Amino acid sequence: MIDLMARPESAPILVVDDDPKIVALVKAYLERERFRVVTAGDGRAALRAIDEHSPRLVVLDLMLPEVDGIAVIRRTRAMGDVPILVLSARASTGDRIQGLTEGADDYLPKPFSPAELVARVRTILRRTERDAIDLGLAVRYRLGDLELDVARHTARVAGAEVALSVLELRLLAALLAADGRILSRDQLLDAIHGEGEGDVTDRAIDVYVKRLREKLGDDPAAPRYVATVRGAGYRAAGSVTREATA
Repeated sequence: MIDLMARPESAPILVVDDDPKIVALVKAYLERERFRVVTAGDGRAALRAIDEHSPRLVVLDLMLPEVDGIAVIRRTRAMGDVPILVLSARASTGDRIQGLTEGADDYLPKPFSPAELVARVRTILRRTERDAIDLGLAVRYRLGDLELDVARHTARVAGAEVALSVLELRLLAALLAADGRILSRDQLLDAIHGEGEGDVTDRAIDVYVKRLREKLGDDPAAPRYVATVRGAGYRAAGSVTREATA
């Protein structure tokens, strides 16, 4: 599994697009900001590059030959927590929701401003790498057969490890730390993104919770881990125990 904490700042950013002009443009702007960049022109090459380079972040087009971008997101999420910024001409609301639901951290439609792309890359890296440090707390939460070891960045359901991104780990940790108290969408956004950071709407929390539930195998109609409180937000769906870890 790709571990965010194990990736040094010298790890590259991977740019994936089948248009060489876009790859060259994005690469030039990122390198101007002193990021190291590797590139791939199709989905299969992207997966090889992720496995080989353990990048800090992936800038990913969705319409790719060999393996499409959605499949790349799914396989990447199964491998670990590398942040993903989708850069795509598929700019409808449905496309954006699908990208976020599958595991992307942000979505920038084409045509795009290279300066905005760099700004979004910096925001994602600042958030995820800060969160990786914040998640280094020596705490373990238990809720039924769900266990979250914050220091080790691992979640298990009935003993089987579930691959969660740093964002999902932070969302789950916030809910479990509240121990049954209702957290509003704004409170959860602050917990996972930081106060006032980015232009993410509070409804994005619904997408993140949906994605988290799917990974945990949690049924929203009969929740074991994350319960919806209509009109108020979300809470842990049972009694949570907390213990210190070494």
